[in-house]
Amino acid sequence: MLLDTLLAVRRRSEALIAPLEPEDLMLQGMADASPPKWHLGHTTWFFDTFVLQPHAPGHQACDPLWSFQFNSYYEAVGARHPRPQRGLLSRPAIADVLTWRQRVDTELEALLQDPREGVTALLELGLQHEQQHQELLLMDLLDGFQRQPLEPVYSPEAELKLQVAPEQWLPCPGGLAEIGHQGDGFHFDNETPRHRVWLEPFELSSTLVNNAAYAAFIADGGYQRPELWMSEGWALVQQHQWEAPRYWREEHTEFSLAGRRRRDPQAPVRHLSWFEADAFARWSGGRLPTEAEWEYALGLHGSAMKHAHRVLWQWTASAYSPYPGFRPVEGAIGEYNGKFMSSQMVLRGSSWLTPPGHERDSYRNFFPPASRWMASGIRLAR
Repeated sequence: MLLDTLLAVRRRSEALIAPLEPEDLMLQGMADASPPKWHLGHTTWFFDTFVLQPHAPGHQACDPLWSFQFNSYYEAVGARHPRPQRGLLSRPAIADVLTWRQRVDTELEALLQDPREGVTALLELGLQHEQQHQELLLMDLLDGFQRQPLEPVYSPEAELKLQVAPEQWLPCPGGLAEIGHQGDGFHFDNETPRHRVWLEPFELSSTLVNNAAYAAFIADGGYQRPELWMSEGWALVQQHQWEAPRYWREEHTEFSLAGRRRRDPQAPVRHLSWFEADAFARWSGGRLPTEAEWEYALGLHGSAMKHAHRVLWQWTASAYSPYPGFRPVEGAIGEYNGKFMSSQMVLRGSSWLTPPGHERDSYRNFFPPASRWMASGIRLAR
């Protein structure tokens, strides 16, 4: 079973670059993004470094300079190439990266025949990590494509085609609730420990905010009214001249992986920073839910809370911080989540770019509040 998953996940990463031209593989539109080739190399480096090197006798580690290039942020492993300069890495060529991937996959298959203690858990983590990068690859690519006058199309099918239903308010009585991962399935360390929280009674919108509602916010001077914004957000609005969501264009169009398309007023608004989501919520007379409210409401209302998954990641009012009793695992792997628990906000759910099966109700995604290139949207609470 794990072998089948391994092969499927690894092949999917390579399938994602099939529509791209060679020049696209080095595209890095901004410091926060990474080129597609780097994503394929980094996910392979992860398996090479954390699975094969310590657990596969006879494995020949990758070139130390490759490790320098494809390490992301693991300080315990060693120095690394500066993130904003990943687009300069023309070598190794993609053919060499794919050959490396094949060699690593072959050794992972052999390791699965008689895995050592702890190897299965590391493999599972590596696969979940690669799925995260599959989504990042597409979001980073969208950022790079939208910067080009020719507005390249990744795929006509790579579009979110959805209209949200009229809003209803789902009552939540509050009280003492439990949140966090439960059961035996895979989860990241930041989803635990499961713990109790006290919630006051609240209501949560049954659906996501749509483009028409956000256009009304803009028309009412939403980006010109400092009283709606957090101070840092207002400074960003002034500095970057924000006037609309990241990929809105003139003449009621929107740029996407499927190219420039007519903007559907009933489609969920997307590619917003936390500051924009928060300002809209304040303008609308509502607020963003906490992550505990989001998870509790989903458990209470189930499918009545529409588009919890497979549509857009949803900003919450919760800062990304450790759950009570959280302890990162020992070693370099412990740098995976714990050291980022500062200056970030939590998003819940998943998006249409999330690989199938990767979503969980307890999943805690996180980004800095100014980030707006991700597939992020808004669900209101009150």
